[in-house]
Amino acid sequence: MLTGMATAQDVPSHVSIATEGTAAPWNFTTPDGKLDGMEIDLAKDLCARAKIECELQVQTFDGMIPGLLAKKFDVMMSGVTITAKRQEIIAFSVPYVSDVLSIGVLKDGDLAKLKNEGAVSLAEASPERDAALQTIHEALKGKTVGVQASSISAAFAKEYLKDVATIREYKSTPDQNFDLQSGRVDAVISDNSTMVSALKGPGGDTMVIVGPKFQGGIAGNGQGLGFRKEDTALKQAFDTAIKAASADGTVKKLTEKWFGTDISVK
Repeated sequence: MLTGMATAQDVPSHVSIATEGTAAPWNFTTPDGKLDGMEIDLAKDLCARAKIECELQVQTFDGMIPGLLAKKFDVMMSGVTITAKRQEIIAFSVPYVSDVLSIGVLKDGDLAKLKNEGAVSLAEASPERDAALQTIHEALKGKTVGVQASSISAAFAKEYLKDVATIREYKSTPDQNFDLQSGRVDAVISDNSTMVSALKGPGGDTMVIVGPKFQGGIAGNGQGLGFRKEDTALKQAFDTAIKAASADGTVKKLTEKWFGTDISVK
């Protein structure tokens, strides 16, 4: 046997995959109780490639990592961004998509005047990064900003906005968006693809994406599957499946279908 290569007997024949079920278009629950979305389609594809029988189950986002470590399920797949801090606790697959953080506000509010700009990297200091952060500091000073608890958006807000704005955490992105539409918060932060989807949903016509977007550093390096560190063979099996799905264009097609744009990893 080649060292480092997973064999058939190393990889379990059945695994449970946890997803949030409220984060359209990544994953969501239909009115008849079924899970749907880009990650649901991709999970089915990856499991077929890996020849693993997979069971999908719903788990709140803030319970993802604790539930994985407690062995309530075997894999987490819910738009989870790969960060150095999370990698201290769990293992990640290779990324299957790469998204950015964006800011949503009400169309008729004073923040709507902020220009919708491109992405800026937080990985290292630069004039572009400093200018982008200064822009949102000035715009959000004294405001209330909604983010999803335990998310990269929350980590970003706590790192860069804690001395500028009041940060309010929510169980899900629909909850934070509802409070924006209701005027209880002044802005929300989430993955750009999730924000774009929210603009197409109920009340979305009252919202608009503004300001610079952010990636890298605390905003992470793409989204991947989460595993317990000891489950190396399982991780390797899914890594192989993700690479194959990326190479043959499957991930590209699914992101274009669900997000309206290609955010697959090249």
